[in-house]
Amino acid sequence: MHNSRMVVLDGFVLNPGDIPWTPVQALGELVVHERSTPAQVLERAQGARILMTNKTPLDAALLDALPDLEFISVLATGYDVLDVAAARERGVPVSNVPGYGTNAVAQFVMAQILEHCHGVAGHDASVREGRWSQGPDWCYWLKPQVELAGMTMGIVGFGGIGSRVAELAHAFGMRVLVHAPRPKPAPWYKPFGFATLQEIFEESDVVSLHCPLTADNGQFVNWELLSKMKPGALLVNTARGALINEPDLARALNEGLLGGAALDVLSSEPVRDDNPLLQAPGCLLTPHIAWASQAARVRLMEQTARNIAAFLKGAPINVVNG
Repeated sequence: MHNSRMVVLDGFVLNPGDIPWTPVQALGELVVHERSTPAQVLERAQGARILMTNKTPLDAALLDALPDLEFISVLATGYDVLDVAAARERGVPVSNVPGYGTNAVAQFVMAQILEHCHGVAGHDASVREGRWSQGPDWCYWLKPQVELAGMTMGIVGFGGIGSRVAELAHAFGMRVLVHAPRPKPAPWYKPFGFATLQEIFEESDVVSLHCPLTADNGQFVNWELLSKMKPGALLVNTARGALINEPDLARALNEGLLGGAALDVLSSEPVRDDNPLLQAPGCLLTPHIAWASQAARVRLMEQTARNIAAFLKGAPINVVNG
């Protein structure tokens, strides 16, 4: 009889206390660590048949030191925190959870865009500081109010989230341009078009990144692409921070090459105090929360349980390194 020991290395952000681990607990002996430092991972993972990680890195050397490990379940859609090829070489399937956060992330992208267009929070703060009560007019605005209808939304990557963002952009009356690395069918709505990366950055009023981080596309949003953007355009990233060359983006914002950036992900998380984007003008920064609606986290937990149950039956699903 196989051991049924399951270890979660970093369970706190998935479940800070508001959704139970019950679906996973039903499948075997579960140990949940809220967070694990690199020095703690080996000891905690020792003896586990099934390992769960969200953002705790697992490299080839660590996998070599875990002879009991048979399955890795990633508590996320993106799986760039671990060496999936090394896991495959060792006969360890890795499953992720696709699709759980599609609506949450797409809705958050629109929140980022609308905050850039309207500055809702800043206007609220100015009212509370007395700007309205002490002003001569019945109305004022701190920045130009921007209407999305008729503008162009550029989307890089056209999987589940990119497709949903495109639908929402269309609902706001935007023209949608998409760069899809692999051929995809065109959606039902118009105006819509597929485009090159260059065209996306040249023509879009908003560019939103929805591609996974791979060995080939790190920092592809660099000075060359940023310099092609319209002066008032907005760059949005809810995918992975390392897709963007951050010093190049900080410089582009400082020089007014684009109108702003709204970033929910950065190359190093938590953000480092010396990240140049903290000082860049027009840069909205949020702490990697686009995925984190309660409804999305419940779906993530339930699909993780299905992934583990499928592995235990000998037919793993959502395998990313098959």
